[in-house]
Amino acid sequence: MAQLKNARVLMIATDGFEESELFDPRQALLDAGAQVTLASLKMAPITGEKAGEKGKSITPDATVEQVDLEQFDALLLPGGVGNPDKLRMNTRAVEIVRTFMDSNRVVAAICHAPWLLAEADVVAGRRLTGWPSIRTDLANAGADVVDEAVVQDGNLITSRKPDDIPAFNQAVIAALEDVTAPA
Repeated sequence: MAQLKNARVLMIATDGFEESELFDPRQALLDAGAQVTLASLKMAPITGEKAGEKGKSITPDATVEQVDLEQFDALLLPGGVGNPDKLRMNTRAVEIVRTFMDSNRVVAAICHAPWLLAEADVVAGRRLTGWPSIRTDLANAGADVVDEAVVQDGNLITSRKPDDIPAFNQAVIAALEDVTAPA
């Protein structure tokens, strides 16, 4: 099992996240020893979805306005339809994505979450994947879109759907081992 005791991961999500895409990667990171902070648009509990039905809720640790981005090594973006659609309308959430990409820190996005990458205008010339219904949006934003379980292009890790979570988690943890390894 990987040891990520020095890794600090920021997750951002809001209502409408795909339940497994938030809880499963979060737990895998915690199990590997990472520190995970969940930020949202508000401090009230946010509710996920599972198979289109209302799912579990979780209370964020901070709002997107409160987080100090310098405190984190990586950004993880869970999918779901409503979650990234709401977040891409929030200036601070988009700024967070752009900041992590511009500073070449690990950014991991699954399912519909790459919408935020397109909104932040950081996908041009990058190879990535996402849920089938957003692939045209990603291509129109200049991405080289492929249909693979996990795609890693430099600091960017993307996956298509909940079935890809085990491979997604493995890629994220491996990337963080590289980031947090002693020099």
